[in-house]
Amino acid sequence: MQKSLRPIASLLFGVALLLAGNGLQFTLIPLRGSADGFGAVALGLIGSAYFVGFVSGCLLGPYVILRAGHIRAFAAMVAVAACVALAYALAPLPLAWGAFRAITGFAFAVLYLVIESWLNDQATNATRGFIMSAYIIVSFAALTLGQMLVTVYPVQQASSFMVAAMLLSLAAVPVALTRSAQPAPVTMVSFRPIQLFLAAPVALVAACMIGLANGAFWSLAPVFVAGTGIDVERAALFMTVAVLAGAVVQWPVGRLSDRVDRRRVLLVLLLGAMLTSLALWLLSASGNLLLGLGALFGALALPGYSLAAAHAYDKTPTADVVATAATILLASGLGSIAGPPIAALLMAGHGPSTLFLFTATVEALLAAYVLYRIRVQATLEPPQKTGFDLGATAPIGAVVTHGIPDPQDPLVAVPDDYPYKPPPAAAAESPR
Repeated sequence: MQKSLRPIASLLFGVALLLAGNGLQFTLIPLRGSADGFGAVALGLIGSAYFVGFVSGCLLGPYVILRAGHIRAFAAMVAVAACVALAYALAPLPLAWGAFRAITGFAFAVLYLVIESWLNDQATNATRGFIMSAYIIVSFAALTLGQMLVTVYPVQQASSFMVAAMLLSLAAVPVALTRSAQPAPVTMVSFRPIQLFLAAPVALVAACMIGLANGAFWSLAPVFVAGTGIDVERAALFMTVAVLAGAVVQWPVGRLSDRVDRRRVLLVLLLGAMLTSLALWLLSASGNLLLGLGALFGALALPGYSLAAAHAYDKTPTADVVATAATILLASGLGSIAGPPIAALLMAGHGPSTLFLFTATVEALLAAYVLYRIRVQATLEPPQKTGFDLGATAPIGAVVTHGIPDPQDPLVAVPDDYPYKPPPAAAAESPR
């Protein structure tokens, strides 16, 4: 397996630097905004703006890559993201920060498209699971490390923004110096929400509502912790344990859902996340209790997207896998856009802890819908399912498919001047 990682080691190193810089910003921006007197509604809109940019990047990113190529597109988006990271300290205004977050979201969507198409190109069906799992592990580890970097400097200073910009800038170095040939295929985006809803209504509704709840969590949880009077170190640690717990349970929960109805597994997670959210809302938790509840919330709430995506793949044909991935991503993105402002309005009127009243309400409504669908639609037997794929279902990145892009697929574009030939192993293997 070491041979499988060697060609992509530089790319994974670049991913680690990128995600560390992004993770730092996810925690730093709401904390710094709160310290600068931004209201909860302003912070919610700033958080929403990131997902607006991200969805836009998923739509337009393939055209950026087709125009410039993978390496140049990567370098350009890294430069944009690094410059924006420095701009926050220069213009500490809610409207400016909203624009900055939208630009950052767009840049990261394009970066994810470059990274994931590159990884798909380097993988065969024999190594793909290992390569994509390594990518997900590196991503989650870098995100959590980046969140803890917020404790190095006081949030009122510009130093943390400088650190984020440095990490983002350095990410271009290993990719620009790589000897690996950049891949040619680019997966174009095609949305089929009606088709997916008819085939797998739970998948589409769950992706949207989980985005609604988790988008609010990503954007506003540091504000909730800061509102309880706890210091920045505890706020960063709260986010870290939540993300780590969510990352650790992705694989075992996914494998369990291969053997039993994925909707039942999702229902259990939703009920557990709802109860944990209610505890975070009702209890004035602090210290280890707060961290424990944060870890429990992450373990129960964050894997929901993975189960929704896996259920979607189970119910759609192999030929539609790209459209399915894009539609699930769009549903999650739209939910993530709407979630932070709604939660922020509640927080502005009723206090920071109502963030988790909002997540509990969303999870309860989704649980009721999932229970209804379990009652009216038969369960798929294990042989009818697509095996759980950590890479294609993780709540990180853009449109990741189960296999190597096929240049003959109408949703895959290859630059005219790129002498691409599919690897022999890819040509002989099934795309799934």
